[in-house]
Amino acid sequence: MDVRLTTEQQQLRDAAAKLADDLGPGSVAELDDESRIARLDKQIGATGWRSLRSDEASGVEVAIVVEEFGRGLVDAPFLGPVLADDLIRHLDADPGPATVIIDGKAIDARGYHRALLLRDSAVLAADLGVAQRGVDLSRSVAAVESEPSVIGALGDQAAARWYALALAATAADLVGVSRGALALAADYAKIREQYGNAIGSYQAVAHLLAESAALIEGSVSIVRHAAWAVDELAPAEAIRSARIAKVYCARTARTVCETSIQVHGGIGNTWECLAHIYLRRALTATELLPVKLEEIDFGLS
Repeated sequence: MDVRLTTEQQQLRDAAAKLADDLGPGSVAELDDESRIARLDKQIGATGWRSLRSDEASGVEVAIVVEEFGRGLVDAPFLGPVLADDLIRHLDADPGPATVIIDGKAIDARGYHRALLLRDSAVLAADLGVAQRGVDLSRSVAAVESEPSVIGALGDQAAARWYALALAATAADLVGVSRGALALAADYAKIREQYGNAIGSYQAVAHLLAESAALIEGSVSIVRHAAWAVDELAPAEAIRSARIAKVYCARTARTVCETSIQVHGGIGNTWECLAHIYLRRALTATELLPVKLEEIDFGLS
């Protein structure tokens, strides 16, 4: 595979990064800013990115947007709707705007009244209750209020590719979270002073940040391959690549987020510090379609 992004993919990444920087929450208090949230929802709706797969975008392009949204803690529905869109494009009838159900709950549910579920190769739809925040304060969830009913079916290969895309996308979210948490810690290390010097000038802190950066570089590479594999490799190989990415990126994200809290010191354990929002997102993303080491056919320590 060619790991380089095309010109169009670079432009997509830059546009997603700008949106995340402009309208993502810059503080914990901004998570409750209804005006910002309304502008964010409207802007994402205008981009049409929730229907990337229907527009024949690749898995890499989906992962690019997911990663930038994770970095900016974008708290608008995206991952769920884009995965629902990948299901809808294979159906004969359009069930309307929807998100997806994972482990019995609809994710990214704000503004959605219906969700889709892939069971084996059957696509089911169910009505949703009121969306509310879960442990991840940047992502809404909703309970399923009706018995899911079959609305269509996917071929075995399409179902397997959807699963690979879902795993690769959640791994990409973890990469974005890692990048955001590291940037938060690095910025703090530049301005926080002890003994007359910025704490980032001390080796103990600098080494923690450097180790986090090295872990993230590995995560970027492995997610890029998994996202590419969704469309380019056989479904079984795509799933294998995505599972490896999910395990690696989950471990990286937890390590980087905990390092970010440690670098912040006492303030890192307060509600007002964004570090815990990154950690919450990392932990909940890890539990979306979790992967066990036993499911991977070679050792990872």
